[in-house]
Amino acid sequence: MEHSAPHAAYTIAARHRIPPSQVRPLPRGAANHVLALGRDLVLRLPRTSGYAADLRKEALLIPIVHRAGVRTPALVEFADPRDELPHMLLERAPGTDMAHHEPSPGFLEQVGRQLARIHRIPTAGLPALPRNTHVTDPAPLVERLHRQGHVDAGTARWLESWCDHLATRLPADPVPCLVHGDLAPQNLMATPAGEFSAVVDWGDAALADPATDFAKLPPHWLPRVLHGYRRTVGGDPDHPWETRILWHHLTWALARLGEPVPQPGQRHWTAPPASRLLGLLRLFTANPPTPWTELAPSLASKEGGRRGHRACPPATCRT
Repeated sequence: MEHSAPHAAYTIAARHRIPPSQVRPLPRGAANHVLALGRDLVLRLPRTSGYAADLRKEALLIPIVHRAGVRTPALVEFADPRDELPHMLLERAPGTDMAHHEPSPGFLEQVGRQLARIHRIPTAGLPALPRNTHVTDPAPLVERLHRQGHVDAGTARWLESWCDHLATRLPADPVPCLVHGDLAPQNLMATPAGEFSAVVDWGDAALADPATDFAKLPPHWLPRVLHGYRRTVGGDPDHPWETRILWHHLTWALARLGEPVPQPGQRHWTAPPASRLLGLLRLFTANPPTPWTELAPSLASKEGGRRGHRACPPATCRT
């Protein structure tokens, strides 16, 4: 049953001596009601009891990532989902989210730096998290899109050949690490001056291929984000991150194209069925740096397809 958000918010606000006039709704999330309590606190209330367990996971995880230097709002109060009134109270990050804003290059590099910090957190000390290691092969996706009339036969062959082109460049499957799981514009905060403020909403955190954490960012953001990521994570500067990231974007774009029902009113950029494919088009028409240009579909063979193709690395097809 859905919790009565206003009544619960007023009750919690009163305990913190915040008057009802300072309880204001913030942009809604899929799993939680989100409300501002005064200027400094944010209250999250699960929409249904099915989402309450995610709050417990976040309550255990947020202090760990906060101590690791990740810029995320600190946990102030948590009521266990088994309580009558499950909720989470957090410090409020300054500014607004980036759902409807275009970030500066400096903002994007900061996103990359924060993402590198997340991926370097040792997994041994983490609470129990889902492990996303599902292997997705794009071949059935392409075949289904053709069979259902979403793409013509020539386009299906072209898509398969692009996948073949990328598959020859894929690195070995990485060791799963902590991923945010929903690193999308609506979960990235910016100050009024446009500077990076925080990453929020850890409800989809999991252990998975680190490249999946780039797959909910608009593709034209990726070169700058990856530049900041590489400067922080260190290691091999020639590691082919671009190939793994593009592979996930393409696979998820094909999956979304097969679900063509529009979702008007949603704040996430992947809601329109064609947005992911159009996002890739925007990336490749924006003169991206090497090696993105070497991964462009124009360099893939236009004939045949599926020659020497290997299975997709671990991923979960999600919007």
